[in-house]
Amino acid sequence: MSFDLEKIRGLFPVLHQEVHGRPLVYFDNAATTQKPQAVLDALRNYYEHDNSNIHRGAHTLADRATRHYEATREKVKDFINSRESAEVIFTKGTTESINLVAQTFGRKFIGKDDEIIISTMEHHSNIVPWQMLCEEKGAKLRVIPIQENGEIVFEEFEKLLNPKTKLVSIVHASNALGTINPVKKIIQSAHEIGAKVLLDGAQSTSHLEIDVQELDCDFLAFSAHKLYGPTGLGVLYGKREILEEMPPFLGGGEMIKEVSFEKTTYNEIPFKFEAGTPNIADVIAFGQALDFIQSLGKKQIKAHEDNLLSYANQLTKDIKGFIPVGTAADKVSVLSFNIQGMHPFDLGQMLDARGIAVRTGHHCTQPLMHRFGIEGTVRASFAVYNTKSEIENMAEGIAKIARIKNK
Repeated sequence: MSFDLEKIRGLFPVLHQEVHGRPLVYFDNAATTQKPQAVLDALRNYYEHDNSNIHRGAHTLADRATRHYEATREKVKDFINSRESAEVIFTKGTTESINLVAQTFGRKFIGKDDEIIISTMEHHSNIVPWQMLCEEKGAKLRVIPIQENGEIVFEEFEKLLNPKTKLVSIVHASNALGTINPVKKIIQSAHEIGAKVLLDGAQSTSHLEIDVQELDCDFLAFSAHKLYGPTGLGVLYGKREILEEMPPFLGGGEMIKEVSFEKTTYNEIPFKFEAGTPNIADVIAFGQALDFIQSLGKKQIKAHEDNLLSYANQLTKDIKGFIPVGTAADKVSVLSFNIQGMHPFDLGQMLDARGIAVRTGHHCTQPLMHRFGIEGTVRASFAVYNTKSEIENMAEGIAKIARIKNK
């Protein structure tokens, strides 16, 4: 598909509506992206024509559903360049993927006085599971500090690494700041002392080209709904040799080979970690979302989004009272900010009155907000279907609101 912005926008039905009498401007893409018609059609088609449980049925509907489901696993493999599709596990989302690692790898390989490293900018879903594990095991959670511009202090990370470090779990691209972390350097340093690395790819997978073999990460967690796919679906990538050593996450059907009252033997990966009837329709529809992204190409998508972020920075930098939060040199298309003297929620509501959808609050990163001494921010996040005229609309709205506030 050529990069025809109007044609791309035409693929997303939800964009063509008014909110409070104004054309919708959807800048809440870091929370969830909108879905192209092909994804919506795939959901409907499954339930209308192929609705059946997968893997175990001998009839035609089961066969079709299974083939479509496993075809998406192959697409995910290609999307992140894993060595094989068996390294791709379907979960409910990034949160469950991280919890899966905490409850399986963590429980087996992390013990008393071992250490886990995270960063100050982590989402709560990459903080709380490790706190729970540390409390259970008597392990310690170490935190990488960040600079005022929202970049990690890499030298301090290196100081935290030691023989007790068993895992580094770090966000690839911050949902609250947009900061892209130097994950390849982080992985190399962690591996030198024998630690494993999990990347939270909830934001990075929609903006950056991901090659898990080139990065050499041990785990990667991400969600479909931030990649133009359905909600309630995520992926955990893990290296085969590590996944095979990990115990199952949930017990039940599909994750077993044989069950008796005396003993159960577990299935091969990835099925060992996919107990019960999976989210079949959404997995199949996710395949269409990946096709959409691949048809445009990540490089073209990122170039467009980078241009939008640059334009937004240009149009807002001279607004009186405008305070950007997170000014790292390397960012995905996230603009977080405050207006002096205004609560983020009030600003968000005033923008909503103009039809502009942004996110307000702490963005599930309360420790990060505490680091900056603020309650939260307004976050405008841009995607492939957004336009420069929408940026202009938002900047005009922010400027008017700021003038009223600062009279």
